[in-house]
Amino acid sequence: MLKKYLLVVLLFPSIFYSQTERYPVYDGCKGSEITSIEDCFYNTTKKHFFAAFKTPSIVENEKYTGTANVLFVVTKKGNFKIIYVNSPYKEIKKEAESAFKIFPKITPAKFNNRDIEMQFNLPISFPINTKELNAEETVILNSDTAKNKEDLFAIVEKNRIADSAFLEHDSQLNIPFTHQRYVDYEFALHKANGTHTASKPYIYSEINKYLDLTAQKKKFLKPNVKSWVGNKIWNEHLLQVKKEDFWFTVDFLVDVQIGKDNSDASYTYNNSRILSVNGGLGNKFSYSATVYESQARFAEYVNSYISNKSLLTRPKNSEGLVPGRGKAKGFKEDAFDYPVAEGYLAFQPNKFMQFQFGNGRNFIGDGYRSFILSDVSSPTTYLKMKVDFWKLQYTNVWMWNTEPSISSVSNPNEHARKYIAAHYLSLNLTKKLNIGFFETAISTGENGFDAGFLNPVIFYRSVEFNRGEDSGNAIIGLTGKYKLNNNISLYAQLIVDEFSIGNLDDLGKWQNKFAYQLGVKYFDAFHVDDLFLQFEYNYARPYTFAHKSPILNYGNYSQPMGHLWGANFYEAIAIARYKKDRWSFNGKLTFGKKGFDFQDEAISYGGNIYQSYEDRFGDTGNELAQGNTATIFIADFQGNYLLNPANNLNLFGGFTYRKFSPKVSTTPYPEGNTVWFSVGVRADLFNWYLDF
Repeated sequence: MLKKYLLVVLLFPSIFYSQTERYPVYDGCKGSEITSIEDCFYNTTKKHFFAAFKTPSIVENEKYTGTANVLFVVTKKGNFKIIYVNSPYKEIKKEAESAFKIFPKITPAKFNNRDIEMQFNLPISFPINTKELNAEETVILNSDTAKNKEDLFAIVEKNRIADSAFLEHDSQLNIPFTHQRYVDYEFALHKANGTHTASKPYIYSEINKYLDLTAQKKKFLKPNVKSWVGNKIWNEHLLQVKKEDFWFTVDFLVDVQIGKDNSDASYTYNNSRILSVNGGLGNKFSYSATVYESQARFAEYVNSYISNKSLLTRPKNSEGLVPGRGKAKGFKEDAFDYPVAEGYLAFQPNKFMQFQFGNGRNFIGDGYRSFILSDVSSPTTYLKMKVDFWKLQYTNVWMWNTEPSISSVSNPNEHARKYIAAHYLSLNLTKKLNIGFFETAISTGENGFDAGFLNPVIFYRSVEFNRGEDSGNAIIGLTGKYKLNNNISLYAQLIVDEFSIGNLDDLGKWQNKFAYQLGVKYFDAFHVDDLFLQFEYNYARPYTFAHKSPILNYGNYSQPMGHLWGANFYEAIAIARYKKDRWSFNGKLTFGKKGFDFQDEAISYGGNIYQSYEDRFGDTGNELAQGNTATIFIADFQGNYLLNPANNLNLFGGFTYRKFSPKVSTTPYPEGNTVWFSVGVRADLFNWYLDF
């Protein structure tokens, strides 16, 4: 009996420890007692890692403070393997991966004397404190408890979704341009040195250098969603494929809204079904295509604009023109059907150059409006080249525009074509001051684009002049931006169209065709995170952007290529934007005066850029907002709730108040007040400009 008792006592430690979990063991820890293996593993791992890990220079330069968590496992074979590095810097991830490559193979963890895989978390606090690294405190946190296992699963699952949902962030694709969405991107560029902000849309890989786009979005992911449908609604693209040399995503999106204005119509609505395909081939070539099929009934002032547009700008063989979208045909009794297709190919041969060819819209400027090049007209065919080096950014845009209100010379049933070549040079004179030079040339011709305008470094004015008198039109411009501090920037534009020094003695002379813009932006206003304020003033003299031959004006598809209001006006805009978590709020107040032509359109007062200036009111005595002067006031407020960060699907609600007071009420621009409420769900992919 005594022998049996002694045998049980001697075997008890072996039985006890054979039923427990043991940590992985380095060779240098094999002589230790069982109770100290854990500490030995912690301290040895720490010493190996921080002996090899070097803080990346970008982290030191930006004085980053925070914690990066390295999730790793020791496999059943005793190898170290990183699961994920949760860090705002890719350089930290690369450095951590390099450090783990030198780790030795060790004895794996065991449970019931069987080799198992064990998971760990290594936090790296920046700036790294050398004294703390020499201390014997534990920096490795075992994730094997039930709670830590659950937390680790959530982190890994969340980042698995993020890695698969945001494939576009390293691509040459455009970030869809909306003013609300671009506040964060402009702020990141504003805080950095040597950046350029005017040429838009930005591309993902360009912004990703200054703002971790994945980190910005993944905080909105829902890792606990288990269903396929739930992930597609909250986290992911509808379809996504990722291979070594290519990737693509497919989304079916909507812009579905319903509302009511104070007209006799029963309700307003928009019903857009959107198919969006994006992808990349290799690391230099990307592509995008978006198709919209839409039907809508807008507020009464917008409907009036669409269906009763000026006879000079009404598209031929069409029932209307939806602003910013294109031709419309009647749908049911009082609505419109307006299909739109956009797409482009993008190629980046090196770090200095970007090329795009497609059908879409571009924007050059730092304001809400732009006289240089804006996105208020319909999409058009374009070729764009952007070169970025040293203190310079040089943007060339060649556009093949269409004028549906003007017939082709060779075929009366075909819309006339026009060709616009524009280049914009942005130069950072100092860390705070940026100036830009703009030039554009407009030409027509049955033989297509004049090859002379394809030269990216020539003065277009000389080309236009040498082609013959009145064979084209040229406009030049100057921009400026000043960084007052890390939160405030001032910006300005000056556009000159046939400006003459000899006519400066009398501003009322019709040849004084120019426009200018002044503005200020305030990021994180009054020390409130994500509060953005903007004030802007725009001024355009009569007949600016017009031409003797309307086909040579600065327009596209019966709409201006610059400011939405055309010319002969002044306008003041105040904008406030704020976001908190998934919520965002926008408020905009617009006040101005604009001179319209009267109903018969026999005399041009300089506001309609599609009216020949040969029919002008007079050679002298021209005043701002002359003609059928209208006072315009618009208050617009919107709230949004983000549903899916992968495709920017939002719930939204909006309120618009518009007061339009002309001297004489006309069919396309009737006098009246509008009150308009709307709610819906939409993918925020482009700017709607209904503030006219």
